Formats: sequence, structure tokens, C-alpha cells
Amino acid sequence: MTMPIGAAQGPAIHEHGLIGDLQTAALIDTNGTVDWFCAPRFDGPSMFAALLDPERGGHLRVAPEGVEYVTRQLYLPGTPILITRFLSEAGVGEVMDFMPIAEGHGKIATDKHRLVRMISVVRGKMRFRFDCEPRFDYGRARTEVDFSPDGAVFRGAGMTVNINPSRKDRVLIKPGDLQRTEHGLTAFADLVAGDVGGMILETMPDGPPRVVPPGEILTLFEQTRDFWRSWIGRSQYRGRWREMVERSAMTLKLMTYAPTGALVAAPTAGLPEQIGGERNWDYRFTWIRDASFSVYALLGLGFTDEATQYLGWLNDRVKESKNGQPLQIMYRVDGSPDLDEEVLDHLSGYRDSRPVRIGNGAASQLQLDIFGEAMDSLYLADSHGIIIGNAGWKNVRGLVDWLCDNWDQPDEGIWETRGGRQDFTYGRLMSWVAFDRAVRLARAKGRPADLERWTQQRDAIYEQIMERGFHPKREAFVQHYDTDVLDASLLYMPLVGFVAPSDPLWQSTLRAMDSELVSDSLVYRYDPAASPDGLRGAEGTFTICSFWYVDALARSGRLEEARLTFEKMLTYSNHLGLYSEEIAPTGEQIGNFPQAFSHLSLISAAMNLDFQLDHGAGWVEPVLSHASR
Repeated sequence: MTMPIGAAQGPAIHEHGLIGDLQTAALIDTNGTVDWFCAPRFDGPSMFAALLDPERGGHLRVAPEGVEYVTRQLYLPGTPILITRFLSEAGVGEVMDFMPIAEGHGKIATDKHRLVRMISVVRGKMRFRFDCEPRFDYGRARTEVDFSPDGAVFRGAGMTVNINPSRKDRVLIKPGDLQRTEHGLTAFADLVAGDVGGMILETMPDGPPRVVPPGEILTLFEQTRDFWRSWIGRSQYRGRWREMVERSAMTLKLMTYAPTGALVAAPTAGLPEQIGGERNWDYRFTWIRDASFSVYALLGLGFTDEATQYLGWLNDRVKESKNGQPLQIMYRVDGSPDLDEEVLDHLSGYRDSRPVRIGNGAASQLQLDIFGEAMDSLYLADSHGIIIGNAGWKNVRGLVDWLCDNWDQPDEGIWETRGGRQDFTYGRLMSWVAFDRAVRLARAKGRPADLERWTQQRDAIYEQIMERGFHPKREAFVQHYDTDVLDASLLYMPLVGFVAPSDPLWQSTLRAMDSELVSDSLVYRYDPAASPDGLRGAEGTFTICSFWYVDALARSGRLEEARLTFEKMLTYSNHLGLYSEEIAPTGEQIGNFPQAFSHLSLISAAMNLDFQLDHGAGWVEPVLSHASR
């Protein structure tokens, strides 16, 4: 197979675009290969996972054959329709990849999904090669292949997939151009300028494969384009960074499971936080923290329906609570609490980063901060006219009453350390937020509540953090009460109104972070060497922390630094405006990709920085700010 000029031995994490249909998603690299796709949901078994093992994972590739070429990739403006362009001396071809949205905007759960690869030649002529090798159930299941005159069928592990070709009569595959391979098929097709063809991958089809007229693919393309442009057209953001903000909003939408409104942390599993390391987790689930943070971004952009749906999902989780605890830290997108972790020993991992894990054992951890993030999102929603209701308020009261009895205990913290529980300052901070917002909600609407007890607990947390969370010698708030280690999660302190940005205690904390956690514009969440977290190896800088840093700088009166830091952060996105969880010292994106945390914090930082720039450095009442309570 002729590879593009200058191609590497395998695509980097960031060399991918994301497409999806609001129930599952696919990653496509710059060479035109689908190398991550799970069905029937985000957290379903993979059928293409070459990203984790090029030999055993499975892939779906479309690319020119017999010529040297270079590739360029972009999104169709206002949509997540991905265009991969192949440029050669013989001609220029394009592959448009997208997943049509089912009727009802994808809100009815289904195992039927379509991945469309529309191929066209815009100049000259090209011979395209098509390779399809599904490996069902993360490559553990045997794949059966059947051919017909109208396409192919793949079966394995209870999944059936049709490959439906699309072509004009004169670009029919000629005899010998369709070949069976050990695990799939290879096909060739010759196209000239003006030709449109391609294929549709269809999961759990109702019938046998069929030849799809090009006009049908064009109709699907137009419907998908119009859906996304209509959706993003509702955005109320008119600030300085509109293109990046809208791309981030569409990325968050792509990672939202429409039937329930639950946001996955990322659509991938097993991508490492350090190449060759063991910090390789499955992020295809809904963290209470991540999804609650998204409410701030969604409401700021005007997407009230999406925020409302998630809050309904959150209310159901509180209502279904077991073992006396109102919430666990994460769930599957349908609300299931079962996330048993297992290791896929047969997969080599991304660039030999083992182990590859699916499921997530951190689901059983105690992370007290989630109650603060949940309450903050409810408070924000209430201020935007989203009604909590009597039943919802009863759930809130139960949650806050539970927290009264449980906030003062060690937990695993926001970073899900596996080195033992500690009295994490961030956990106490967000417990303070939970009580503060609950008190405000009760007083604002005259709702029944044990206000005396809630207020006492809020004030007790404040006094404890000030007494034990601030390290006098370091002149900084620290990670937990028994350490002098700094933690970037505490950048959130002024954002939630716990301290004023001008407070000397906060100013000295920010200076300490400047010197220890910040590398140019990039921010490490903490130093694992100084604060062992139970895992080997190091990690990159955390993108969400870097965007929090932007906000903290702006609020602290360092507006020019904040703007430059934000602009620098924009240079670390990939060619499509997407971010993973972390950035390595080389500038390469690492960790699961794309990451909801990163994109929602970009949106929040852009909105707040816009406000600061419009009103002057250190302004403390930004529109829709966590601190404007």
C-alpha cells in the first residue's frame, strides 16, 4: 500500500477527527482510517480499535492506491463532518465522513448506526483502496465474512455489520477488485473528476447489503449538515474566540448520549497519560464532576435544553442511590452503576502502553467534591429558570443532609488517586460549595431546609480549610492537610467564590503555583513524585488546569498574562481544534481523546476572559461566573 509522503509509523493520538451520531462516535486519522469505533453505544465493545493495537484492533481504511500523496483534514464549517483530502500529481480526492442523526435527534436508544464515507474526486483521477477488517468485542471475537453482489456482511459477538457500497454504474468494482483477506476484505474503485461514491457501514441492519445510490448519500450528507448548523446556530457566544468555542461546543455535543443527556468524559479507552506507562483508563462513562461542569458551559452558550436533560439524569441518579450514599462518582450513560474494570491482555496498547483497561475501578471511590459540583450546577440552572421542582428538592435535601454527616472524612480526591485516602483540600472546598449553594437555593425560593445545620457545616468547612489547608511556610493552600504539595485543582477557589482573587492568601498561592506547577502556559495538576498517587511514572500537563489558570490570572488582575496564556493554549489543539486530556513536554497530546474536561474549560475560560477584557482586569462580577453568587 502506498503511504502518504512523510507519514509516520502510526498516527498520534491527536492526529484524529471525531464524528458521531449522539449515541456513539468514531475517530478517523489523517490517513483516512477509522481506527476507533464502538457499538451500540460509547461504552459498547469496539469493532475498530487499531488505535490500541494496529494488528488485532481492527480498522476501516479508505485511501488512494498506487500514487504518492499528502493529506489535509478539516471540518465542514459549522459541522462535525470530517473532510480528508488526498492531494497527488494525478488528482485530488476527498473523503467526507459523518454519522447521520437518527429521527428524534437521536433521543431513542438504538443499536442501528450508520457511518458514511462519501468519496469524490475533484480533479484528475484516482484509484481508491478500501480495507475493512472489523475485530468485534475488542478483538476477542471471531469475525465471519459473507460477500454478495451488493456488498458484504460481517458478524461476530452478537453484532452484524453491513457494508453498503455507493457508486455510479461506470465506477462499479471490476472483477478481481474485491478480495477476501484473513479478517475482512479489500476492494478497489476507479473514480474521475465529478464522480461521487463511497460506502455506508451499518450496524444491526434490517436486511442484506444493498448498493446505495450516490444521491441517497448526498441526501444524508445534507440532512446531517443542516442538523449541526441549526444546532450550533443556537449558540449565543459572540466573543473573540468564536471558532474555537463553537468547535468545543460541537465536540461536547458529540460526546453526549442523546437518549439520557449524559456526557462521557471521552469516547476512548486505554490511551495513556504517559507513553509506555500504566495510567491508561477507560473514560467512556459519565462522571458527575465532568457533566456538572458542562452545565456552566452549556448555559453560557444558551443550550438550555441540553443542560436541563443532564440535570434530569442527575436527579434520577440521586433518586436511585444505594447504600445510603446519594451518588457514586461515575455511571454508564444509561445510569447503570456497574463499571467493573478488566484488563485486555491481548491488546498491545497505544505505542505499547499497557495495560489496556475497560471499565473503571475508580467508580467505587469516595470523592466528596462531586456533591459540590452537582449543587453548583443545580444552583446555576435555577438562576436560569430551570425548575428543580418539589421532588427534585427532596432529593437535594437528602444529598445535603448526607453530606452533613460525611464531609469531614478522607477521600480519594478529584484526581482519583490510588494511593490511599487523604483530607484533600479540594474535596473540602467543594463540600463548602455544596452547602453554600444549598443554603442560597433554600433562601431564594423559601424552600424547606435545615438551614441552621447547613450553615453551620458550611462555616465549619471554611474555618477548617483556613486553619489546615493553608501551609504557612509555603504561603499557599496545599493538596491535603498532611502535605506541603501544591495542587492545581485549587485554582478553582476564586472561581467558586471561596476566596476573593485579591485576597493575599490567594495571591501568594497563585505565585507558588506559578513557580512550581506552570511551564510556560501549561499547568501540571500536581507533582506525583512529591505526592505519591499509587501509580508508577509521570504524566503531562492537564489541559483543564491550564484553562483554569487563565481564569485565575484574569480575576487576579493579571489580564495580559491571562490573554497570552489562553492564546498559547489554543496553539496546543490539534489541526481540527480538538484537545486530549493532557499535553506532554514535547507538546504532543496524550491521554484519552477528545476530552470533555478540556473543551468545557476552554469554553468557560473564553467566556470569562471576554468579560474581563471588556470590563477591565480583576473585575469580580463576570456574567455567568461561578463567583457571581
